[in-house]
Amino acid sequence: MKAIRCLALVLALAAPTLRGQQRASPVAVIPPTRSAAVVAVSAIALTVSHMDRSVAFYTSVLTFRKIADTVVSAEGYGRLQGVPRSRVRVVRLGLGEETLQLMAWAQPVGRPAPTDARSNDRWFQHVAIIVRDMDSAYALLQSHGVQRVSPSPQRLPDWNPNAGGIRAFYFRDPDGHPLEILQFPPGKGAPKGQSPNGRWFLGIDHTAIVVGDTETSLRFYRDLLGLRIAGSSLNYGPEQERLNNVSGARLRITSLRAPAGPGIEFLEYLSPRDGRRASADELANDLVHWQTIVVAPDPEALASRFTGAAVPFVSAGIVRLEDRALGFDRSLLVRDPDGHAVQVVAAN
Repeated sequence: MKAIRCLALVLALAAPTLRGQQRASPVAVIPPTRSAAVVAVSAIALTVSHMDRSVAFYTSVLTFRKIADTVVSAEGYGRLQGVPRSRVRVVRLGLGEETLQLMAWAQPVGRPAPTDARSNDRWFQHVAIIVRDMDSAYALLQSHGVQRVSPSPQRLPDWNPNAGGIRAFYFRDPDGHPLEILQFPPGKGAPKGQSPNGRWFLGIDHTAIVVGDTETSLRFYRDLLGLRIAGSSLNYGPEQERLNNVSGARLRITSLRAPAGPGIEFLEYLSPRDGRRASADELANDLVHWQTIVVAPDPEALASRFTGAAVPFVSAGIVRLEDRALGFDRSLLVRDPDGHAVQVVAAN
């Protein structure tokens, strides 16, 4: 018990919680985990401005179902998120077997998202939703007047063996968060992508994040979290440029998986290299905020590895919550080398 208290004190001293502190530096080299430190990606979370509007969009347009609706104001949650004296409504939505978590902060209210955000900016994150039929799903989105990023669905060329035949389309939710729908050809993607169940939207395939350097990000997600590389691709050409709405886009794409849950996909823009860094003072109540929620059987051991690798903490070490209103009693929040937030929750 004394050792655990000492560890918590070390983590708390290492934890940046105030606006204006420096963002992540490259993760120190550390031996990879012998087994998966993380057993699942349990949810992808994002901050929204008007919860009822967002719930209506995701449930009526994209056919997510509401799983839970909780208001959290306990002190521990503010310490976890690095936003003291918080009051936040958290709604969990399901699609297929995957979960999206919406967070609306009643207090304190954060900053709006940049209006000139681009797909190669380093704070970029989205979720990719598998569709059964791209043309029908795209027509539905058009009928609801969604804001486009791509001009229309794009079919990736057959010369690219790992991505050829995939059809994809980028658009935005009511707060401007980027989203993707994608249809896999036979033989590619998860089996649910070939489902004949009659639904247009089948589940979340992955969350994609822009990274500055793939090898640096692998030291965090593969070597510390224990995720496995599931695939890679080099994507470029006019179809990719139209999909991302980035002229001259040339991307190194690396897909990683935990034993369960959606994947995490790195988007490293080899060109253009002018994507902007994430703001050093971004907080969880800012509308640009996303976080990937992962489940760890031993969060204390993982926290110790984070400390050894100089990973920046948002939370004050491991936070014990006053209740299990959100389904867990211990959690921590850190940032990866590019500033993307990753929340670790204790396995039940």
